[in-house]
Amino acid sequence: MEEMKRYVIKRADALAPERLARYRAELNDEQFAAVTSPPGAALVVAGAGSGKTRVITYRVAYLVEQGVAPARVMLATFTNRAAREMLRRVEALTGGDVRRVWGGTFHRIANLTLRRHAESLGYQANYTILDSEDAKDFLSTCVDEAGIDTKARRFPKAEVLGDIISFANNTDRPIEETVARNYPHFELLSQQIKRVDAIYMERKRERNVMDYDDLLLNWKRLLLEKPDIANLYADQFQHILVDEYQDTNKLQAEIIDLLAVRHRNVMVVGDDAQSIFAWRGAEFANIYEFPKRYPEARVFRLETNYRSTPEILALANVSIASNRKQFPKILKSARPSKGMNPALVPARDADQQAAFIASRILELRDENVPLEEVAVLYRSHYHSLELQLELTRRGIPYKVHSGVRFFEQAHIKDVVSYLRIIVNPRDELAWKRVLRLVPQVGPATANRIWEQLSTAPDPLALVRRASFQAAPRRGSGWTEFLALIENLVRDDARQNPAKQIEIILERGYSDYLAQNYENAEARREDLQQLARYSARYNSTEEFLGELALLATERYGAPQPVMGEDVVMGGEEDELLTLSSVHQAKGLEWRVVFIIWAADGKFPSPRSLRDPEGEEEERRLWYVALTRAGDGLYITYPLMITDFNRQTVLQRPSRFITEVPPELFDIWTLEEEIDTASTSTIEDKTDEPSGYLN
Repeated sequence: MEEMKRYVIKRADALAPERLARYRAELNDEQFAAVTSPPGAALVVAGAGSGKTRVITYRVAYLVEQGVAPARVMLATFTNRAAREMLRRVEALTGGDVRRVWGGTFHRIANLTLRRHAESLGYQANYTILDSEDAKDFLSTCVDEAGIDTKARRFPKAEVLGDIISFANNTDRPIEETVARNYPHFELLSQQIKRVDAIYMERKRERNVMDYDDLLLNWKRLLLEKPDIANLYADQFQHILVDEYQDTNKLQAEIIDLLAVRHRNVMVVGDDAQSIFAWRGAEFANIYEFPKRYPEARVFRLETNYRSTPEILALANVSIASNRKQFPKILKSARPSKGMNPALVPARDADQQAAFIASRILELRDENVPLEEVAVLYRSHYHSLELQLELTRRGIPYKVHSGVRFFEQAHIKDVVSYLRIIVNPRDELAWKRVLRLVPQVGPATANRIWEQLSTAPDPLALVRRASFQAAPRRGSGWTEFLALIENLVRDDARQNPAKQIEIILERGYSDYLAQNYENAEARREDLQQLARYSARYNSTEEFLGELALLATERYGAPQPVMGEDVVMGGEEDELLTLSSVHQAKGLEWRVVFIIWAADGKFPSPRSLRDPEGEEEERRLWYVALTRAGDGLYITYPLMITDFNRQTVLQRPSRFITEVPPELFDIWTLEEEIDTASTSTIEDKTDEPSGYLN
């Protein structure tokens, strides 16, 4: 057979001069260099606020205007909305139709690919994608099929099982290693979890369904096991762009490398200094070691920041410089100085910290900084407890970004319900809630038990009797529940809410969290903080009464104490934002408060168990600093109260002490009695303030 001849179509190298002039006019020099770089691998290290999205958008437009067919461009983002917005802007820039660009999340592009080739992997093209609820139900069925006695030993619930399997898949780690590293309390069950996973995988194939992770797993399988199909896509995707590359996991990076094997025109954009999601499987090595996997890669740095003042960036640059593993860069502000350093504000305790923030926010509002341009950031959700109570007292409206109301979280309501039945043994809702936490007690049994308790002169005495007729007959769960009640009504605990919460955690509830929640440790921290907060009250009744009063204070009808969406008190469209730093990534505000900046709080002690943990925590700190545009306030309490009502001194975060003190303006707080101390957003005269020496 005669040898095939290869013919290469040559295209013009450059854009028309007038179009190139437009690129020069609309991009800074750093952005222009990245956008117009020649074919080949490229790493764009995009500092915070440096116009990363602009670079990706203009790069796609540049490629299309260079003559690259849209269908030969792949743009992987972390939300489909981001991809749609980028491609809409590309269309506006080029005036052409770019709908054939393969744009979207990794999972969307995987689905487009697998619909064409599912049969080669043993699926039919009309496979169903399971949502998270369906996947949980499916896993529960597989646990039953595996013959596992979940009552003999606490076995992870379907939600936790799903998280274990998902983390193992996305990080390319065996189940045993994943359980040992992230879920050590289930280590003895590793082989049973593996068996459930094997059944789960097989049943999904039989029923022609895939879960969210299967889309990526099967996409990778397709590229590894089917060379003809792999070659088709390796040839098709002449240019691959990946947004937020620092947040990719190992599986996603491997897929990109397999697709880029022929042309190697892969441009990844991200910021190694903002890699903060290792806990959910993101792999820092993907971006850090990209130049090793692509030795020919050009590295572009975007260091001009359009968001923050020079003083805020000076602190951020020095802070992140302490990390050993990074691509060094110095962010330079495109904005003039406002003559104000970030403020470092030590407070006496958590209450004074909250009072200062509320007062300063009201002052800022009088200085024409709207509430929606202000955010309070924290390392962990429970850090906002005192502040949310203070904001509620003052009628300052706010939202918790992508969070839930502190007292509306299931674990908080569970524990508070135990306290409620001790204080008021006739509290029907609280009884039914705690009864359903007992193994083998469902809604019907809980209702039957309550019917007997409701007519008793002393429900607590009745439920503890050996002759109690409605008690479940099997298992040790009821015995453990009765032992817990006995401990809660002991003389040394009955009027001590902190002690009671500690007892609830020790006598079974910590195990319940581990069995039922992937983020069990964070929920345990919430409850420990609630116990510390409750230690200031003289009785459990006083503590519960305060919470109930706060729920109705200022507002017509009873409302939850803490607001995920809106706690009313001002203009409906003007809301202060409260957010964990993780949830704040990618967002910005004119003024940012970072609270609980104390060692053991930020960085969190949990994160420091891992050798890489401190560097990731410093990156999280850097993300927090760089959310601020004009003003930055960093606060921490000098003292906290522990479970035993003992005062414990707090040290400032190591991230504060490792930078020169001249980078801060240090504020000293004083207080005075003010008859207007209950000022709200509507009545802002004579609010109490933090004063400077």
